[in-house]
Amino acid sequence: MSIQDGHRNRMKERFIQHGIENFNDVNVLEILLFYGIPRKDVNALAHVLMDRFGSLAAVFDAPPEELLKVEGMGKNVMVLLKLIPQVARRYQVSKSSFHNILDSTARAGEYLLPKFFAEKDEVVYIACLDAKGKVLYSGLLARGSVNSASVSVRKIVETALTYNSTSVILAHNHTSGIALPSHEDRATTRRIAAALGAVDIRLTDHIIVADNDYVSLADSGFFD
Repeated sequence: MSIQDGHRNRMKERFIQHGIENFNDVNVLEILLFYGIPRKDVNALAHVLMDRFGSLAAVFDAPPEELLKVEGMGKNVMVLLKLIPQVARRYQVSKSSFHNILDSTARAGEYLLPKFFAEKDEVVYIACLDAKGKVLYSGLLARGSVNSASVSVRKIVETALTYNSTSVILAHNHTSGIALPSHEDRATTRRIAAALGAVDIRLTDHIIVADNDYVSLADSGFFD
């Protein structure tokens, strides 16, 4: 066994025994890089990535073309690093899917918030519900603000009808980091509620997400 193999085995065993809590950010990158660059010392590359981008999150969020500019990086390593936040988001969505009766704002927030994890774009999600609040369908409607032309009121109504929904919850994020609904958010919500109401489907909430926080228009009395 080479010195490098011994180091890798010790790092892996340390993780298995104690988890990630006693790893610093360079160690975290290093153990990830083991799986993109076999049988080579990757500690120096982990340090370069941290120095260049400034934080662990910034490394994961860096554009692919910027990662590939770093000496020693290859496509396999770049893909591995870009997978991390997206796999984490999928993991959180999978966990939240067990709580699929959205009969309160808290449950709706718990269910929808993970869908926005590590998103850098504005995205819009829809949750179509039956009369008991069970999720019949939940999916991405569009990339772009809920107020933008890319989000069609017709598409929202068609999606709700396709799944024979009794009610609908919308959610979108503010990349500004401020979850408070804008005037445009409120005006668009009124148009969507009216269009859904015309086919006997209720818009029960519109949730605005920013980072790990959210604001519910239903809780603010908007639909009263």
